[in-house]
Amino acid sequence: MGKSDHIRSMRNQASLQNLADFDNKSLLIVDDDNPFRERLARAMEKKGFEVIQAESVQKGIDSVKVKKPGFAVVDLRLADGNGLEVVKQIQSSNSSSRIIMLTGYGNIPTAVAAIKEGAIDYLAKPADADDVEKALLADPSKKAAPPENPMSADRVKWEHIHRVFELCNRNVSETARRLKMHRRTLQRILSKRSPK
Repeated sequence: MGKSDHIRSMRNQASLQNLADFDNKSLLIVDDDNPFRERLARAMEKKGFEVIQAESVQKGIDSVKVKKPGFAVVDLRLADGNGLEVVKQIQSSNSSSRIIMLTGYGNIPTAVAAIKEGAIDYLAKPADADDVEKALLADPSKKAAPPENPMSADRVKWEHIHRVFELCNRNVSETARRLKMHRRTLQRILSKRSPK
């Protein structure tokens, strides 16, 4: 760990609350992507959460009725409906529960709706356990300050395109298909340097 990494992690720790300070350590994970949910559940158990898993809106709601979770990670899109239904149920049973919504890239309006329903934050999938833990334990009174020099919208788009390009093993046709872009447009973007 370099010095700057260490300082950064110290700074991150400062704004996190300690799980031990919470009486209710139960964490409900609602996601129909089984391998992802099980991986996340195992990782969160190692971090001290008491994990309950559900793979559907209905099972999520049933779980909430049995045990009011202190924390929840809910995927927005579930095979049998919308994760917001589970969020509403958690909110009505335990208004102090901390809920994170998981959403695919580009589902920002729905994420905003989730926050209005009582979610404290949202993360784009695939989120890892550390991201989830930070979001769940972030001290609400110490919201992170917005970045000094946020990336421009063009830069964010460029980073996203390049990330998808790498995930497609640098295959232009596949990347263009996934991004729903014209191949030539994509090639033009890939040939340019990153915007500031």
